[in-house]
Amino acid sequence: MLTLRKADDRGTSAFAWLDSRHSFSFGRYQDPEHTGFGPLLVLNDDRVTAGGGFSEHGHDNMEILSWVMDGVLEHRDSTGSHGILRHGTLQRMSAGTGIRHSEFNHSKSEPVRFLQIWIVPDKAGHDPRYDDRHYDPESFRNQLRLIAAPATEVDPAEPGTEQAEALSVHQNARVLVTRLDAGKSVTYAIGQGRRVWVQVALGTGTVNGTEVSEGDGVALTGESLLDLSTSDGAEFLVFDIAE
Repeated sequence: MLTLRKADDRGTSAFAWLDSRHSFSFGRYQDPEHTGFGPLLVLNDDRVTAGGGFSEHGHDNMEILSWVMDGVLEHRDSTGSHGILRHGTLQRMSAGTGIRHSEFNHSKSEPVRFLQIWIVPDKAGHDPRYDDRHYDPESFRNQLRLIAAPATEVDPAEPGTEQAEALSVHQNARVLVTRLDAGKSVTYAIGQGRRVWVQVALGTGTVNGTEVSEGDGVALTGESLLDLSTSDGAEFLVFDIAE
């Protein structure tokens, strides 16, 4: 079954420095029909003005990922970690027993746009941890690239492989990305007992034959194959989650 979540149907939050679109309930936007997709709890499309950002605040017991689509994002947290994130960089913050952090637009003149992703962990009480990793855009051009996976699937003993270079999350969930050139397509086998959420980060295309536009989300349940294509160019994030 395929369910389309149109970009214009998402919830919104607007401040002087932030324009945010919520695929699922978040903050003051509460929609009982859209409260997450399994452990994928939050999927926000955030646009932050030059010099703006989220001042220091706390989280616990949540896996928080950020994927920059345009601009430069700066991260600091209570573990002493500091990151400068550009397109192609995935940030993973495991809030665990508690962490405080800030996220700011690194530029004083240009906006930054990124996806803020929250995944409920497999259990409470993990140690807080921060990681980020940059993936060469050529490594996900016209192919799906694994960028996050359960810790049991991340194998540092195989350097240079996707399994070694993916960031680990405390959940049975995988995140993949592709940027397709005009006229290109990719397919992905969906395992038994898995479901998939596709987020159209940039551009337009099709998901299993259904036309989609930037900001749209697609839920796939009970399907065995994912087919992504585009006529004009597009970037997709794929969340492969155990049912």
